[in-house]
Formats: sequence, C-alpha cells, structure tokens
Amino acid sequence: MTNAVLTNLAKSRTNGHPVGITSVCSAHPLVLRAALRQARRLNKSLLIEATCNQVNQFGGYTGQTPKAFVGFVADLAAQEDLSTDRIILGGDHLGPNPWRKECAESALAKAEEMVGAYVEAGFTKIHLDASMGCAGEPVALDDETTAERAARLASVAEKIARRRGATPPCYVIGTEVPIPGGADHALDDITPTSADAARETLEIHRRVFTKHNLQSAYERVIALVVQPGVEFGNDNVIPYAPCNTSGLTNLLNEYPAFVYEAHSTDYQSEEALSQLVQNGFPILKVGPELTFALRETIYALDMIASEIVEGYGARPLAAAMEKIMNDEPMYWDSYYKGSTRNKYIERHYSYSDRIRYYWGKGKAQEAWLNLENVLSRIAIPATLLSQYLPDLSLTPAQVSSPQAIVMASVERVLKRYDEACNARPRQ
Repeated sequence: MTNAVLTNLAKSRTNGHPVGITSVCSAHPLVLRAALRQARRLNKSLLIEATCNQVNQFGGYTGQTPKAFVGFVADLAAQEDLSTDRIILGGDHLGPNPWRKECAESALAKAEEMVGAYVEAGFTKIHLDASMGCAGEPVALDDETTAERAARLASVAEKIARRRGATPPCYVIGTEVPIPGGADHALDDITPTSADAARETLEIHRRVFTKHNLQSAYERVIALVVQPGVEFGNDNVIPYAPCNTSGLTNLLNEYPAFVYEAHSTDYQSEEALSQLVQNGFPILKVGPELTFALRETIYALDMIASEIVEGYGARPLAAAMEKIMNDEPMYWDSYYKGSTRNKYIERHYSYSDRIRYYWGKGKAQEAWLNLENVLSRIAIPATLLSQYLPDLSLTPAQVSSPQAIVMASVERVLKRYDEACNARPRQ
C-alpha cells in the first residue's frame, strides 16, 4: 500500500489534529495475529516492522529473509482476513548494527545488501540507522559520518525501487537513536535530545543527501529519531515527561514536514503515549512489551495446566525455556548481571524480555504445543483464570482456546496504544 498514512502524520499535526500510529515491532506469529485481528476489527491500517537482527539477508535470529518475512505476514493476514493493502511494512534499525564488530566497510557492504533485500521484498518504510560505530570506531558516530552512511544506504534503496518500478520508500533518520530493545541496566534518568542537536541532524542530512543527488529521497524523510527521555531497562521504566521535550516539539514548527519517531515506548501509560502523539511523536514503536505480555500469559497457562492436568508436571514449559536459554546464552548473557538468582529472574521476567529470542526454537515450540494441546481438551475453571490472569477479560470462546487467551493479552497492550494514537488533548 502507499505510505499516505505515514506522510499524513505531519499534516495532521500542522492542521491541529494530531493522530498517531502504532509500530508493531515483532516477528512472533501470535503477536502479529493479534495485531492483524485488531486492525481488521477497527478497520485501520497496520504498521509492522522487522528489525535488522530479526530479519536480514542471512535470516536473522528468526531465520527469515525480508522476502520470507513478507510472505509470512501475507499468510497470516490471509488467515485473519485482512487485505495486505492495509499493511505497511517497515525495516527498523537498518544499517551495520548486526555486523558492527567488523570493520566499517565490511559492515556497510552487508548493510547495503540488507537494505536492498528489504526494498526488493516490498518494505516501504526504511529506518536508516548508521549511528553506531564499527570495529575501531567510537560507539556513537558524529552526525556527518552518520549522514554519509545513511545516504549510501538510501542510494541503494532508491536504485532497487526504481528497478522494481515500485513506489519509492519513505525514510526515517536520526543519530541519537535509543538502544534497540531497551537498555541493559537500571536507569535513573534519560536526557532528551536537545532541539539544537535535532536541527543540526536534519540540516546535515539535508546537505549530505543533496550532495549525493538524493534530494528526492530526502523529501521522503518523514521522521527523525530522537531521544524523548523515554526508555526501559531490565528492571525499571523511565516515564515520559512532556516538560522536557518542549524544545523538540517547538522545533517541528520550523520543519512542518517532519515528525518524530518514538522508540522504546514499551510500558508507558496510555496518558504518556497520548502526550507523545500530541507533542510530535506520533510513530509509537512497541515490541518487547508485546512479547512480555505473551510470556506472562503463557507462563500463567503453564501454571494453570500444572494445577489441573494430571501428568502435565510442574511448569514444564518454564523449565524448557530455562534449559533452552542456558544451552544458548548468546542472546542474554552479556545483558544480565549479578547473582545466579538475579540472572534467572532477568532471563524470565525482565522488561527487556530477551526470552523473546527463544520462542522460535524447536524445543520452545514443542513445549508450547504440548501446553496448548492439554488445555484445549479441558475447561479452565474461572477461579483459576481469576488466580493467574485476574486482569484479563475473556469471552467464553477465548477461554476454550489457549492461543486466543494469549492473543487477548497482546491485544490489551495494543488497545492502549490505539487509544493513545486517537486521543484528543484534554481541555
């Protein structure tokens, strides 16, 4: 579909009626089903984004290339009776991040190939993220270097779109990009990007893109990623403080064609999300909170089955996940610190939800299918639902389906985002 929904975000803001859109950053099939189902029910467009680590030309941690992911989403959409014309596909953090331990030229060459694969597959929203240093470079790069590398990636995207005869993509740029997936430590405070820094980023990118004859690509830059002072770590969440971003909000009056893209909005209140939309951050990215809700509900069902299904065992799904994570620690080991007990708690319950990297593993899928099978054959007593899922409102049809119970939990998160995206400012 066209990106009119995205390009209209700035227009809606300048017309005094800001609206937002939820960016669903997940590759889990139940999360995507829940999002597709909500979009169909509300008759709305759906923005789904895949990250450079989830999906790339080598498969990412999901094992899917961009082309495979597009087919995967299309199959789910068909099953949920939602036209793919209503789906916007975005690529998140597209740049050298997966290969940043390599030298810059090697990492950028792979990033070019990845961006090309995304555009070739039909992704129409591209987040150009070349802000991180590669081997031998500073952790965060200056605006000039970042812009040069972003232009290099945009050039590839433009060529592929022209070759395909496809609508060229819209872009998101930025240099003060929050850590993908959340911080890896406790947070006390986050300093928002200054208006001066954001202005400089926009101007440098404009100049660099023009230098490389990419003016038309720059005209399709719809959003800038800045730090709005919103973040989450393993154990805590920094709530949005609107008073700290007034300078950024006012800056959009100088650049009426732009809005901000808000990363790491997971776990924010509906009021905070609504304030972000009203203040010029209408693209609300959420990912770990969705799989956090999924994990909470699956673990609750695991405990319910342990209580009522003879021979099921004592939380075998949670035990399976613990074994999988310990057998393959690469996705959590460098993120969780402290005692053995603390690492255990973080593996299973942290806000950063790095357990999400493991749901696609064979043993994890076996454990889930076993749980789904045993609970599908019985009626879960209302008293146990009250004990383990007290805040989840379920229909009788949902109660009989473990998959529907999990999706209801995810939809509850998505509903909060939808309400925030369409809220009107308080008088």
